[in-house]
Amino acid sequence: MDQRVGAVEGISWLKERPWRASVLAGFGGFLIIGALALVRDATALPLIIPPFGASCVLVFGAPASPFARPKNVICGHLIAGLMGFLATSLFGFGVLSIAAGVGFAIAAMMISDTVHPPAGANPIVVALLHPDLSFLIVPILVGATAIVASAKLYNALCRTVAIAG
Repeated sequence: MDQRVGAVEGISWLKERPWRASVLAGFGGFLIIGALALVRDATALPLIIPPFGASCVLVFGAPASPFARPKNVICGHLIAGLMGFLATSLFGFGVLSIAAGVGFAIAAMMISDTVHPPAGANPIVVALLHPDLSFLIVPILVGATAIVASAKLYNALCRTVAIAG
């Protein structure tokens, strides 16, 4: 199976044109990450963390994936961030907290049925940046919610345009 077609499983309106799906998915990621970066620059709010790039790959490139469900994206990021804080409170800011945070995040996301692989990097970000608990709100909650909302709107608009065209 062509890998490009596999990325658009569940998007029947674009299966015959995987190049088009790829361009649309890439443009969707460009728009939301660009918007978050512009807001960050205008407000000094830290709205972008590296895992959000990988989240965009899922919500725009494989929106039918269970890992791209809104619950998984938002709750997965929140839970993984929280596990990062738990690990650093137990073990300080070092190798053990990084490893434990990722392990805790995987277990907690699996138990809560909110697995979102990009969120597995959040404990690493927490251990390396040493943020305060407000990090769970900005950037994690605000950014993940913005990504989900924009992907839902963008994917619906792309589907409408493709069907009409």
